[in-house]
Amino acid sequence: MKILLIIPLLLSLVLLNGCGKKSDTDYMNIAKEGIAKNNTADAVAAYQSLVKDYPNSPLAPEALFQLATLYQNKMVKDVPSTESLQKAVGLFRSIFDKYPGDKLAPKALFMSGFIQANELKAYPEATGSFNLFLQKFPNNELATSAKEELDNMGLTPEQILQKKKDPKI
Repeated sequence: MKILLIIPLLLSLVLLNGCGKKSDTDYMNIAKEGIAKNNTADAVAAYQSLVKDYPNSPLAPEALFQLATLYQNKMVKDVPSTESLQKAVGLFRSIFDKYPGDKLAPKALFMSGFIQANELKAYPEATGSFNLFLQKFPNNELATSAKEELDNMGLTPEQILQKKKDPKI
């Protein structure tokens, strides 16, 4: 008789415990739903939870990339502009550092340099990022853009146009 009472209790505990933790796919779906509903806070929390709870998931680099993009576009409330951009750089860079073989690693490293150069005006850091990109991914589709970023770093659009007209400059 006691066994008959214990079995349903154990089954209930297993079911409740199993329902408590979300999967990496659950977190990704919650984040995408948050974006679709313009609820950035939910998306940020879900992306962060995915990366924290499932750092080895194949979805982790994508979650970091999406999170970095939210910060780059200054969509996270109550985060000052410069801090948001710095956070984006760090998140993009972490994709390259933690997941160097992932398909997003080259683009993430490029984006870290792009934000450093064009938005933060952190030229030495940007130069380092672009040089590392060219060293690690010389045949990537973004390699030409990385070289152009290095060649034109710190120049105004007018100066870049003038440089194209007169390459001696």
